[in-house]
Parts: sequence; C-alpha cells; structure tokens
Amino acid sequence: MTNIERVQQDNWDQPELDFWMARLSAQIDACKDDVILVAHSLGCALAVHWIFSHKSSVLHVKQVKGLFLVAVPDVRQTLFPAPSFSPMPEMRLPINSVLIASDNDPWCDIELSKYWGQCWGSEFHSLPKAGHINSESGLGNWEQGQMWLAQLMNRI
Repeated sequence: MTNIERVQQDNWDQPELDFWMARLSAQIDACKDDVILVAHSLGCALAVHWIFSHKSSVLHVKQVKGLFLVAVPDVRQTLFPAPSFSPMPEMRLPINSVLIASDNDPWCDIELSKYWGQCWGSEFHSLPKAGHINSESGLGNWEQGQMWLAQLMNRI
C-alpha cells in the first residue's frame, strides 16, 4: 500500500476527544487524495466520533471513503482511561466500514462489538482468542487483516 500516514496523537495518558479530533482533521486536510481511516482501539472510537462530529466538514466526510476498525474498545467502562470518548455513536455510518473484533478482547465484549457493527452497518469479522488484536496476538503480518482491508479498498 502506498501513501500511508500515521496520525500522531498527544497525551496518551489522558486522551481528550476534541484534541484528538482536531489532530485527525488537520491530517486529513493535508491529504490531497481520498482517505481510508485504519484504526485500532481508541483510534476506532476517534474515527467513529469524527465521522459524526460537526468538526468534520462535509468535504472531509466526502474525502474519507471508508473505515477499517480493529479492536474497538468499550468506552463506557467505568475505569476506561478516556471518558471523553463516551458514549459511542450508535448511528449508521455514511461510508463503508469493516469492524474486526476478538472473542476474548479484555477491552470489549464480543457482543458489544457485534452490536456496534450492526449500528454502524459495518462488515463484521470475529477472530478467535486474539485478545486486543495487537502484537501480543501473534498474528505476525496478519495476512487475513490485509485481505479484508484490500477488499474494503476495492469496494470504494
């Protein structure tokens, strides 16, 4: 894949949704091409909030063509370290999306992940015993994930 850029967020100890959305908007402003947001964990919550936010202009939303969401966390948890990300929007996304969850993710129950996938109209995939779907999951280059991302890109 070409033209990949990572959005570097500040303050991972106490993330604030508004600041993170501003950084994401600035990064998208700098892009000249269409965008697919590929996100993990709290980045998924950011991406979904951003799509539904008044801070994302109509031009931004038209430029963002898809969301690839991996291991969406349950932002409603009492001890969740980023309370400004709650509640999670529960409306249908206006763009194509894929949501991938694990049946033993410590940050989100698989049933809640399925529910959000239904709310958002996302293509849903469940991985068995992959935890929070990160380097500890032992997926290596995660060819299956790359295939799902390529399929999303082909639909756009």
